[in-house]
Amino acid sequence: MRCSIRKGISFGLTSGIITTLGLMVGLHSSTHSKIVIIGGILVIAIADALSDALGIHISEEFENKHTVKEIWESTIITFLTKFFIALTFVVPIVYFSLYTAIVVSIVWGLSLITLLSWYIAQEQENHHLKVIFEHLGIAILVIVITHYVGDWVATLN
Repeated sequence: MRCSIRKGISFGLTSGIITTLGLMVGLHSSTHSKIVIIGGILVIAIADALSDALGIHISEEFENKHTVKEIWESTIITFLTKFFIALTFVVPIVYFSLYTAIVVSIVWGLSLITLLSWYIAQEQENHHLKVIFEHLGIAILVIVITHYVGDWVATLN
């Protein structure tokens, strides 16, 4: 797989998971509203996916090491990956109670991070558990912080 495609997939996947989980957990803590959380996910899927794709595009251009084709591959793959990954988090919200949907989403997101981390460690011939725990630690930190930020926002009423 070409580097530009791998970059787009890995960035879009990671950003899609972390951003969407953080948003979901924070909105759940502050509103306990399915419709607000679904709306937030849809906004993330569009606005943040486009923002990240543009960020990758500009970063790749700034490096001045990549062809125009490679830059656009990274851009498009980043957008598509983040967009579709974010949308997967709508499914549990629609089909489960809100609390269960949040738990299912966290398990889904952390499982994807684990699989990506395992793949990265495998490719780089690194110690799998070290890479997995490093990435999971950051993801869990985001989940915990956004939960407490949501709790705090709920007190502002």
